[in-house]
Amino acid sequence: MTTFLDRLCNSHSLVQIMTLSAPLTRHGWHEYRRCMRFVAQSLWMCLMLGVAIGTTHPVRAEDGRPALSRSDGSNVKDLLRRARRARASGKSTEAHAAYKAAFEAIDATSVTERESAEIAGELGLCELDLRKFRDAAEHLAWSLERRKALSPVQQKRFDDGLAKAVPFVATLYLSVDPPDAEVLIDGKPIGRPRRTYTLFFEPGMHMVRARAPGREEASQTLDARAATEPRMTIQLPRAAVSSTGEGEPQGPVKKAATQVQAGRPSTQAPAPSATWPRTARIGGVVLTTATAAAGAVFLLRAHVVHTNLREANTVRREQGWTSDACRKASAPAACAGIHAQIEERNLFATLGKVSLATSAVFGIATAASFLTEVAVFGDARPARGLRIVPVTTGERAGVLLEGAW
Repeated sequence: MTTFLDRLCNSHSLVQIMTLSAPLTRHGWHEYRRCMRFVAQSLWMCLMLGVAIGTTHPVRAEDGRPALSRSDGSNVKDLLRRARRARASGKSTEAHAAYKAAFEAIDATSVTERESAEIAGELGLCELDLRKFRDAAEHLAWSLERRKALSPVQQKRFDDGLAKAVPFVATLYLSVDPPDAEVLIDGKPIGRPRRTYTLFFEPGMHMVRARAPGREEASQTLDARAATEPRMTIQLPRAAVSSTGEGEPQGPVKKAATQVQAGRPSTQAPAPSATWPRTARIGGVVLTTATAAAGAVFLLRAHVVHTNLREANTVRREQGWTSDACRKASAPAACAGIHAQIEERNLFATLGKVSLATSAVFGIATAASFLTEVAVFGDARPARGLRIVPVTTGERAGVLLEGAW
């Protein structure tokens, strides 16, 4: 714990307080106060995050995607003219924003196929200038799928742009059976179902998942590497259907089981015991924060007493006291107060260390509960289908957790 706090605050002040091995300098005291403010803010953020995670209901990835607002053809044409002017002036960022807004506002009833293909291709070229290679490859490929609507000059420009973007990304050729299955990349839907896809990935680990009503989910992990063209096939087996007989769920129970099997959330309320893991996690976050805060207060109090003892010791030495004055039989009456302060300092220092150690235990247990669902009360069962997949791209790295908390 001492080593952890020393690294966290990048100073020796807190280590000196916990070990009581050396007095703090004024600079060390300022560093200590800065450290404690940082620790308090971090613990508060952890508390808020834990409460939010514990109380928020899981949502599907597609629920968080805002619907694109429809725009008439004149607005798209205005965006297109603005993008062309910015492109001609060499303002790639401004042109990219205008082309992207136009692409997202495309309406098939008011924008021709030629304009749609041009917008996507020019957007891809802007993204290529901004070194957004995956987005550039995706939009350029989308445009070239409609190459018949493009002029020969545009076809060549977009082909050359795609050839420049492809060496920096992995090109996945994906086949899905059945063709109406929904495909998700790193937890996000990729659009209208098809039998085959050509997808572009930034280098790193990604998860490809497919689901369809009446089928079991299937997923595969992709280790994407630049300038490679892997192929992947995902087949979704039919969901097992229990035969009619004894023990088959009837009525509402059977209906709920069918809804879950088809990939739709059940409308029945969860069992009371299902809320215990969430409550335990919230309690763990609260206990972690409370014990850490208590440990910080105890250590601060120990430091204050230690500082008072040191200042008083300096004054007594100037008055002629020796280091063993309180050990003699004829010790001054003030020695009783000194001994009481030393005991108080040691007590608060010990309480601070114990509180911080307890906080670490609660914190580790709470963090572990997010990865493993343990049934504690009643007939609560561990979450099924929980997946932990590492995800790394050129801009971020982490793990993707899928399943029900």
